[in-house]
Amino acid sequence: MTSATLEKILLVDDDEVFTQVMSRALSRKNFDVYTASTVKDATNLASSHAFSRAILDLKLKEESGLTLVNTLQTLQSDIRIVILTGYSSVSTAVEAIKLGAINYLCKPAPIGEVLAAFDKLQGDANASIAETPPSVDRLEWEHIQKVLREQNGNISATARALGMHRRTLQRKLQKRPAKH
Repeated sequence: MTSATLEKILLVDDDEVFTQVMSRALSRKNFDVYTASTVKDATNLASSHAFSRAILDLKLKEESGLTLVNTLQTLQSDIRIVILTGYSSVSTAVEAIKLGAINYLCKPAPIGEVLAAFDKLQGDANASIAETPPSVDRLEWEHIQKVLREQNGNISATARALGMHRRTLQRKLQKRPAKH
């Protein structure tokens, strides 16, 4: 196959090592991979190339990958989008799907699972239900993500809304989310 016949996929993530690893894995699966690390770069690529699929990281430095969902769909109405993130929460998963992503996965996810997510267009009524409720730390993380989204990703406004110091919020955002 020549690159002209390969299916084009857009990979948007600000983690350089992850991007390289995922890009190689996608290339081995016969995709023509284009990468971006910012919303602006991804928008520019989508303006000049026709992608059938996109893998978006949720947290791109100070930006949200969720903002890209509508932009990509406006530029390319038939693009299928999967959100892949190390900062998962119920609220961001719901928002991603409402915005038009077809799936939402937590990092790390094997390449087979990521590719299968593009084809899974219906829910699973037999999905497993957690045995225990989320921890207080997890609930805090999800609440912070909800308020951050309500404040359009503005960290200063989010800190004010939560009644905490901006640096405290930044430290909390740098940490991995608490496990369920």
